[in-house]
Amino acid sequence: MSDNQNLLAEQRRALILDEIRRRGGVRVNELTRKLNVSDMTVRRDLDALARQGMVEKVHGGAVPVSEPSAHEPGFEVKSALELNAKEDIAKAAAEMAAPGSAIALAGGTTAFALAQQLLDVPDLTVVTNSVRVADVFYSAQRAAASGGAGPRAGAATVVLTGGVRTPSDTLVGPVADAAIRSLHFDVLFLGVHGISVEAGLSTPNLAEAETNRHFVRSARRVVVVADHTKWGTVGLSSFATLDQVEVLVTDAGLSAEARAEFAELPPELVVAGEQPVDADL
Repeated sequence: MSDNQNLLAEQRRALILDEIRRRGGVRVNELTRKLNVSDMTVRRDLDALARQGMVEKVHGGAVPVSEPSAHEPGFEVKSALELNAKEDIAKAAAEMAAPGSAIALAGGTTAFALAQQLLDVPDLTVVTNSVRVADVFYSAQRAAASGGAGPRAGAATVVLTGGVRTPSDTLVGPVADAAIRSLHFDVLFLGVHGISVEAGLSTPNLAEAETNRHFVRSARRVVVVADHTKWGTVGLSSFATLDQVEVLVTDAGLSAEARAEFAELPPELVVAGEQPVDADL
């Protein structure tokens, strides 16, 4: 069987990881059929995921591993996970950013996807502690300038906080905290490491937790953007309760059990990619 060349290695591994998490484990022969790749390719992918600590290899396949609460994967690792879900979430969340408003974008790969959807929203003021998010807006400006068009009309004004850089390319610490404390946002779009009823919103990085607390306090409205794999995950440090969140934007992979739990919680649940149910029907 020839390898499927339409999938990059990182994309293929993201699909494998999602399948393992969703089903609690998979066999090599199942993955070869599903992905239309060779047995050797699947085994190499599982080896790579095992080296990253994302899965545990067992005879004939792999199972998920429980991550330590203080483990923080790097940006490149996380950016390859749940690609379609993040795109759906980003499109839905972008509709909540009004032209001319002041918004905050905290760090993370879902916020990075959202930034790309916000490029066409005019006259935004964007405050971010994410190097990657800031670069999305800066790159758009440079591209327009190199084409001779000059600055993009209505382009976002971007404020990048200072701070200490985390593995997720997020700036945290006292410098970032001081910058955020002095500002006020119409909407905060917040990616998270984990969400649970008991722990609320959490992260494995203590300094990032403190910076996120300042983001939440400075925002009139908090919108959490998180794919379904974040539900039930608990990081080392909690930084907000669920009653501090107005909206959770997630994807269609959210389980029926999680949706039932969320029905009893304060935030509005928006499932990206699904049509809302009309209560009158």
